[in-house]
Amino acid sequence: MKPPLRTVRLVLALVLAVATLAACGASGANDSVTVRAAQFPWSAAKLTNAILAEVVAGHPGLGVGEFKTIQVGPATAWAGAQRGDVDLLSEVAMPNQKKLAAKAAEKIEMVHQTYGGAEQGWYVPTYATAPGQPLAGLKSVTQLNDYAAALDGKLIDSDPSFLTTEQNTKRLAGYKLNLEQVSSSEAAQLAELRRAYERRSPILVYLYHPHYVFEEFEMTKLDEPTPAKDGCFDTGDGACAMPDYAAWTAASKELQTSAPRFVSMLQRFELPVPDVEQMLKRVDLDNEDVEEVARDYVARHPELVRKWVGAAA
Repeated sequence: MKPPLRTVRLVLALVLAVATLAACGASGANDSVTVRAAQFPWSAAKLTNAILAEVVAGHPGLGVGEFKTIQVGPATAWAGAQRGDVDLLSEVAMPNQKKLAAKAAEKIEMVHQTYGGAEQGWYVPTYATAPGQPLAGLKSVTQLNDYAAALDGKLIDSDPSFLTTEQNTKRLAGYKLNLEQVSSSEAAQLAELRRAYERRSPILVYLYHPHYVFEEFEMTKLDEPTPAKDGCFDTGDGACAMPDYAAWTAASKELQTSAPRFVSMLQRFELPVPDVEQMLKRVDLDNEDVEEVARDYVARHPELVRKWVGAAA
């Protein structure tokens, strides 16, 4: 027996209603995307991502439903960007990563400088350069062979995945320095610096701004006879200063299409270096949770956040 016409119409109406709701739900879901952000193995990168995640969580108008971080080194991150596995690089060290960015230019583009003018180079504890101390008179990298014995013949470098580690290898050769380059991890490097500081003994380390270490220790940067110049670490002999560090954001072309308001926010996203170093001290020295530090910074700087998010505020 056939069902009554009224029943058929009611069933069809229900089916259409469910289909309409499902379509609306799918449309709403597509309005928000998942951002896959590379997270480099240094603290400022973690902090920057935490701040971006906090801003995204508080401003759904940016069109990002989930901010997902992927722990990778620079070379791996850029390779992932070329494959389409990474949408965002939030702490691109420039000019250190210039060549990597150029190789991935078809898939991902530089967006905006987050901060700049941050020094990097070789540092010694200031106490070790005082009169009567082992490094008294040391001012320039060109003098390091004369102080090699006091420094135990070593440059304590950072993470092997950092491009600066490769640059430091070339710098040692370029300056013809009789020093062993020791690199394992940034945590191991800083532990070695802390032990030296506690013993008031001399040590030579590679460091960069922004970093909490400058909030904890008084360090002296060694002078360089030759300023930074293009090609020094590629086709040159490596005997030159390291360029000032700048952090940039880079976004995939796909992300620029799927989350244009978020990428527009990145074009205004900037952080003062002193603010970054103060936050890094809270995270790395005071052992505060990086997400909590980021949340506090965002809450304490509403005008800055409004400038970032613009119309999505």
